[in-house]
Amino acid sequence: MTVASIFNLVALIITLAAVFGWVNHRWLKLPHSIGLVLIALIVSIVTLLVDGLFPGLLLEATVRETLTEIEFHDTLMRGMLSFLLFAGALHVDLNPLLDRRWAIASLATIGIVTSTAIIGGVSFYALQWAGLAVPLSYCLVFGALISPTDPIAVLSILKHARVPETLEAKIAGESLFNDGVGIVMFTILVALATGEEALTFIGVTTLFAREAVGGALLGFLAGYFAYRAMRAIDEHNLEVMITLSLVMSTYALASIIHVSGPIAMVVAGLLIGNHGTRFAMSEVTRDHVEKFWSLLDEVLNSLLFLAIGFEVVALTFTADVVGIVAAAIPIVLIARFISVGIPIRVLGIWQEFTTGAIPVLTWGGLRGGISVALALSLPDLPGRDYILAATYGVVVFSILVQGLTIERVVRATVR
Repeated sequence: MTVASIFNLVALIITLAAVFGWVNHRWLKLPHSIGLVLIALIVSIVTLLVDGLFPGLLLEATVRETLTEIEFHDTLMRGMLSFLLFAGALHVDLNPLLDRRWAIASLATIGIVTSTAIIGGVSFYALQWAGLAVPLSYCLVFGALISPTDPIAVLSILKHARVPETLEAKIAGESLFNDGVGIVMFTILVALATGEEALTFIGVTTLFAREAVGGALLGFLAGYFAYRAMRAIDEHNLEVMITLSLVMSTYALASIIHVSGPIAMVVAGLLIGNHGTRFAMSEVTRDHVEKFWSLLDEVLNSLLFLAIGFEVVALTFTADVVGIVAAAIPIVLIARFISVGIPIRVLGIWQEFTTGAIPVLTWGGLRGGISVALALSLPDLPGRDYILAATYGVVVFSILVQGLTIERVVRATVR
């Protein structure tokens, strides 16, 4: 793509995000991210209907070509994700997370592994029963990419949903860390499914430890150096630039040395957002840093959720695809319920949990753009189209249905 065509594409996307955001704010009055997904989804469906009635207009082909140019996976995973994760972590209070560290850690590790195994196994037998031959290894890949809750979607919804502080800390903390764990698991399972890695326990464990622990260590060291640099000066514009440099350079370095960039971003964001804002920034600098990242977060979130709504055009609808989507939603929800319930019940022996924690954590575990991006990144595996359709169906359901009803679940279950 030329510079001019890139500029025109970005201008179109930002304009649509602004227009759809205005329509939602003016009339629908839904949470911003949900409103954008819904409007973009409606526009996509109307586009498909019009294209079916008037195929000569080539609307579907034009939208597909535009989506291809955006390259959703690369745009999110190698561009937007670093900024979104850092911005999300920047505004999270670390103390409630530390108070609930065992619950968050177990949900982000044991919970993800459990959910991946359940979704992969049940999906495999469901597809076999339907006469669709998809290997177990690829079903496990689907389990890995759909199990992590999306911090971008979760934090966006939590801004509007009135969830008790104790549960909000668990939901936010889990979503910040389990996406990094999930991405590492996804990478390992794809390598195993395609034969790029030998299936050895030591090899898988070493790779997982290097990615997760290495990412956390990199994020802490980079965040600490940025913190020391900001503490030595008092110039708000320069300090904003330091945070921007921190995100871009650390994420790039994580990719080069093969550690988890998402985990590095979360750790760096938590360090700067808590220790940095308290001890390294003046009140003026803190105000500028928070407003800058809040604005950037809002803009990138708008673009991301708009793209999610339009991705429906990339799907090919058949009876099999519709059936797979209808089956995937309850499978994922049941797996989420079990993978949340086991750690909570075990930890409940030693510590007290809010009544209704399991249903709220189950229903509040939203999926988002990260799952879609991972599905789009899959090589040409058997059943890739089925995995993509199931992923998209679960993501749209979680954002529109679960996102709009989480407060009702809280009111009905939390005492």
